[in-house]
Amino acid sequence: MTRVLVAAASPVVRAGLEALLAGSASLVVVPGSGAPASLPDEVEAAEPDVVLLEVPAGGELPPLPLVSSPDALPRAPAVVALADDPGAAWTAAALRAGVRAVLPRAAGPAEIVAAVEAAAAGLVAIPADAVDALLSAAPSAPRALGPADAPSLTARELQVLAMMAEGFGNKGIATRLGISSHTAKSHVAAVLAKLHAATRAEAVAVGARLGLILV
Repeated sequence: MTRVLVAAASPVVRAGLEALLAGSASLVVVPGSGAPASLPDEVEAAEPDVVLLEVPAGGELPPLPLVSSPDALPRAPAVVALADDPGAAWTAAALRAGVRAVLPRAAGPAEIVAAVEAAAAGLVAIPADAVDALLSAAPSAPRALGPADAPSLTARELQVLAMMAEGFGNKGIATRLGISSHTAKSHVAAVLAKLHAATRAEAVAVGARLGLILV
């Protein structure tokens, strides 16, 4: 079962989304107030697999991942964002920030459930028209990456990068790979340095763009 926490400023909207998700046999809604200010505490207490986040008017996302530190949970939850008419630029920025799925606020029940299930499975989900917009905004003939362009990550660093993409913190990486937390932290630092990334989300975005991982 996939555990889902609904975060919405309006209690009415939150109740509606929770009722919608409760109708799916594969999803279970975990309790929470959904208040943006208390999200990190609620995420750490409920340990959801996915957070369904209603983005407030204006399109401001809370800092991601929705935990107080990379080691607050073995694995950070995937985030599905509902936003007012998310355009290509907003969607691209949300994906770079670590959001797993982006849907317009008017998305239907089946679309929302499918996006939550996809995010829980480690996939990225965005509407078809957003894909078209993103592709049309991309350079028509990007320069092919050569060996000199792609950073040289070791096999272990590639494993760590893939786990970062899945939302694992340092402790979760250490447990999965059978190494110490200190060693896991060192691998993460090496990945960030080699990809010239300031954050874990940026490292994942760069790694995906270079074809080092699939998201």
